[in-house]
Amino acid sequence: MVEAGIHLVHKDVGQSSFDVIRGFKRRAFEAGQKKLALGHGGTLDPFAEGLLLVLAGQATRLMELLHPLPKTYVAEVAWGLETDTCDLHGKPLTELAGAPPSLEALESALAPFLGWTEQVPPATSAKKIDGEAAYKKAHRGEEVIMKPCRVFLLSARWLSHDLPGSSTLELTCRGGYYVRSLARELGRALGCGAHLKALCRTAIGPWADPGAGQEGLVQGRELLPWCPSRLLTDEEAERLGHGRAIELGESLPAAWALPEGFPDPGAPLRALHNERLVALLKPTEEGLRTFANLRGGL
Repeated sequence: MVEAGIHLVHKDVGQSSFDVIRGFKRRAFEAGQKKLALGHGGTLDPFAEGLLLVLAGQATRLMELLHPLPKTYVAEVAWGLETDTCDLHGKPLTELAGAPPSLEALESALAPFLGWTEQVPPATSAKKIDGEAAYKKAHRGEEVIMKPCRVFLLSARWLSHDLPGSSTLELTCRGGYYVRSLARELGRALGCGAHLKALCRTAIGPWADPGAGQEGLVQGRELLPWCPSRLLTDEEAERLGHGRAIELGESLPAAWALPEGFPDPGAPLRALHNERLVALLKPTEEGLRTFANLRGGL
């Protein structure tokens, strides 16, 4: 049986994010859960591996709250060649014209990309153009012109170098950031060309990659721990369930803090009843009201 909540799954290289969802759908079908809602909290390219959040049941209603969370990656950047997809499976666009990057140049190359910047997504990304994913147009051979998007990179540091071939980078960014684009722009800034050779997502917000073949389940108080909480009595839970307001009462602070300097994702107030997340609340003139009712709780 597929329990409602957020499943922490390790996606393997070669799998698509939908392959993972398809596996959960098969499990749900075999357990008689034919109408179970399923989705994921941020895609990973097939060549990448690491943490994928699979949302089951009422947890699918939390999807938009997961997008602005910090995501941590370990990326291998290959020097000397830019590709049309910005990764190892793309067609070559530019060859190395000069010397490979020096250690000194590499250390100073990251600073301009920190904070809020404008980034052009890869043409083979899931970014929508006229309501259709860009990669679908690119695969049909259509010309794809990507507009810059505002993105946020909190931190980036080199873990190791194997020059002149490649370097390994660890970075933490906000949702919507394309590590493939960062590799491309680093290669251009250093004048040698570059593409992403490998990518592993090691964490999303408070949750870490469980590792190959492993899986975790997040429910109750562990859901949205960056949000403050309001503990409900039985009577308050019933009132909210019938669409009525409750008193503001006393809220508990968030159990997990965002990294220093990370943009505020606008955390809502969690309603917890009997150790289950039952609703998301907002203050009104009448008191607290539900803006997302997680029927049955998580």
